[in-house]
Amino acid sequence: MPGPMSANDHPVVGVIGGMGPDATVDLMKRVICATPAKDDADHIHLLVDNNPKVPSRIAVLVEGHGESPAPVLVQMAQNLERAGADLLAIPCNTAHAYLDHIRGAVAIPVLDMIQMTAHRLTELPSEPKTVGVIASSAVLKTELYGQALEACGLDVVLPVAADQDAVMVLIKKVKSGQVSTADHQRFSDIANGLVESGAQGIAVACTDLSVMGQDHLIIDVPLVDALDVLTEAIVACVGQLAQSPARESVQVIQ
Repeated sequence: MPGPMSANDHPVVGVIGGMGPDATVDLMKRVICATPAKDDADHIHLLVDNNPKVPSRIAVLVEGHGESPAPVLVQMAQNLERAGADLLAIPCNTAHAYLDHIRGAVAIPVLDMIQMTAHRLTELPSEPKTVGVIASSAVLKTELYGQALEACGLDVVLPVAADQDAVMVLIKKVKSGQVSTADHQRFSDIANGLVESGAQGIAVACTDLSVMGQDHLIIDVPLVDALDVLTEAIVACVGQLAQSPARESVQVIQ
């Protein structure tokens, strides 16, 4: 088990990435933009395993076949820990289905993007009671967000079947770099469909969709992007680690 850090050390964040690669790069960009820095040395030290070869989460969780991603994710986490990471982040909502495997394999904190996003929705000034979730079919099937949101006292609205099929098409288009103006409009239509179904807030719960941005999303309810939440948590936790010699002092939502 790694020893305690000294308060003078520069905390290192390990990123279990590649799911997809653009989402991982987007997280890095967001962390850079969110960090109060006057020079290179003020930025956060990121160790990134941008591994697009992680076995398909969709194949295992939705289609019921294929190799489990768990061993690869665990190995990535352990490699990052051995390389000096003090904290781990996973910019993939679906991969959080294996969060317990990862946490059980390392001695450093692992941020839970889903729990943090659920809590963020409860903090919105508009106090939504019902949240629409835009996520991969694997996230919906495993009820990762459903359970987290319900534990926070929030009801959940999901896209109708045709819209969920469109969500999966959009995710594929982001992964292949083929997003068009029409795709941005479809994304907005899906969000508005959730609003029409009663959503008082929207969770963008797929980091591939986070890559599409919010500029084209025209909705009348607040939106929380899970990748933004993860970004803010990384910056906040690095600040905590820099001030405390104990990794256990990091406030990680379980």
